[in-house]
Amino acid sequence: MAAELPTIDSVERVAYAEALPASVATPRRAPRDWRGPLLAAPYFLHLAVFFGYPLVFAIVLVFHRWDLVTPMEWVGLGNLGRLVADDLFARAMLNTGLFLIIHIPLQIVVALFFAELLNKKLPGQGFFRAIYFLPVVVSGVVVTILFAQLFAFDSGYVNKVLVALGGERVPWLVSPAWAMPAIALVATWKNVGLYVLLFLAGLQNIPAPLYEAAEVEGATRWQTWRWVTLPMLNPHMVTVVVLSTIGGFSLFVEPYVLTGGGPLNSTLSGLLYIYNQAFTFNHMGYAATLGLAFALLILVVVLVQRRVVEAEAT
Repeated sequence: MAAELPTIDSVERVAYAEALPASVATPRRAPRDWRGPLLAAPYFLHLAVFFGYPLVFAIVLVFHRWDLVTPMEWVGLGNLGRLVADDLFARAMLNTGLFLIIHIPLQIVVALFFAELLNKKLPGQGFFRAIYFLPVVVSGVVVTILFAQLFAFDSGYVNKVLVALGGERVPWLVSPAWAMPAIALVATWKNVGLYVLLFLAGLQNIPAPLYEAAEVEGATRWQTWRWVTLPMLNPHMVTVVVLSTIGGFSLFVEPYVLTGGGPLNSTLSGLLYIYNQAFTFNHMGYAATLGLAFALLILVVVLVQRRVVEAEAT
């Protein structure tokens, strides 16, 4: 077999390499720069201490019974079996679902309405933006105590207004039918300012030529809003829905302060039930099982919501 002849390019590369100084032809490997890993080390340390360790410890607790006093006791899949047969946890999930059904649409409609108003050239825009955002930075406990006074059956101002208008008093916080809608109103009032700002930022970033083209085509105000404004707000809509869902699953302060989970467990949220299991009954293993199941449920719901909202916008 004949030997393969060198090509012209290979001959030129060899000649060029031989002509170079030894230091250039064989460059030294640059020393590794450790500044990047050193700068990132505090973040990874924080992640390991405040996220990694609690997560691993919670997974360990799933298979144990622990009351914070006596040593852990191995129970295998006992906590998971208890979770499947727990009717009260199912009731807490239904209550949370009812809260989300009321809270998310109400939050979106109210936030969009005020964002549209603040997007107009009206006097005092900065003042009203601050007013709408003020409840977001106020403590949730303070807001809840305020609404406890407003929703009081005999002395609450809401019922006084209803009676003055010819209506009847509403048992906002003592009726199983009214307690969760009342809590949804409180949560919406507390958080709507944040979503107003998100929608307002989206409205101000919609290109003006889109509205000019719709006007040239003879679109009505409703058609312009439906086919121009709403699709352009889709990324903000996804953000609002996801944040509202996560916030809804985190419902705790309002039922804890207003109703304590009552009446008749009608406002017992999932997080409040986990809190009671952990710090009222000292069932740490079962509370960890509930917490992990709750986190997985939130992940599934958010992924489904995001896919549905994005599919409807395309």
